[in-house]
Amino acid sequence: MERTPRRIFVSDCEGPITKNDNAAELADAFIPKGDRFFGKISLYDDYLAEVVRKPGYKAGDTLRLILPFFKAFGLDDNNMIKFSRRNIEMIPQADCMLREILDIVPAYVVSTSYSPYIRAVCDALGFPVMNTYSTAVSLDKYELIQSEKKLLRELHARIVDLPDFSIPAHASSADDLSEADRATVRVLDEIFWTTLSSMRINRMIEEVNPIGGREKAMAIEKIRDREGADLRDVFYVGDSITDVEAFRLVRSGGGMALSFNGNDWAVREASFAVTAQTALPIGWLAMLFVNQGTRGFQDLMMGEISPDSTQRIADMSCRVRKSVRTEKIGSLG
Repeated sequence: MERTPRRIFVSDCEGPITKNDNAAELADAFIPKGDRFFGKISLYDDYLAEVVRKPGYKAGDTLRLILPFFKAFGLDDNNMIKFSRRNIEMIPQADCMLREILDIVPAYVVSTSYSPYIRAVCDALGFPVMNTYSTAVSLDKYELIQSEKKLLRELHARIVDLPDFSIPAHASSADDLSEADRATVRVLDEIFWTTLSSMRINRMIEEVNPIGGREKAMAIEKIRDREGADLRDVFYVGDSITDVEAFRLVRSGGGMALSFNGNDWAVREASFAVTAQTALPIGWLAMLFVNQGTRGFQDLMMGEISPDSTQRIADMSCRVRKSVRTEKIGSLG
């Protein structure tokens, strides 16, 4: 007897559902020159996760690296919650899209974002928080002594003053960076893996586990087990480097990995890419998958990602990403 598919919809939050980068916005609001500071750490995160593939490190660990600096500049749990609740910006029609999908198939959100933000989004959308995976964190749990607070502020100033650096396309080792950029990375290595690792507040970095990279892939496996479904029945939508491992897992199992206004990292690993100003195309494509599986995509008039088309699609996707989520947020990994 032919198996009846048990389709599942799984989405990242920031990008497909909201315009925010909550961690970047918290940094901008509570850390001096926070946009510049966060941008450097985010690019360093890309370098560690996908260029040198540092053991024990994964895409999205930016969210643990910046935690001691939030403490040093006075952010606490209450302010994190209040800020997250009042600064949600939805992708147009995301609420309609999610409601329609929830009426038909199990739907989940797997996000690298901090849990207070995800709970706030769930409250705004009426989405079940039990169907979410996100980065659990409590700033109030950790004590910061005065001498370490002073040192963290000095390290922050040092990071902000570092020259801008870049990662060449398809870089696969530190040798692919310019000498100047390698020097910048060496300073960041020393700050995070020598200086900070010897401090008491480094417990935050050691204990908080962002849901990015392989953790997103593991969440999909847990969802699949919970729902009694195969990977080929999973529709996953994401937009950034933190979705790469999830994309690879879903594609390897024959499911659908959709890049929505994705950056270069996402487009390179997705099955298909779509760019749009609203979330409605996500819903249309999800329903197509529910009814026909991946074969439903064979007749679509859209560009399938191939080695020859990846860069063209990535360039177009990045342009729309920045127009939807702003230039600053759209440029982050």
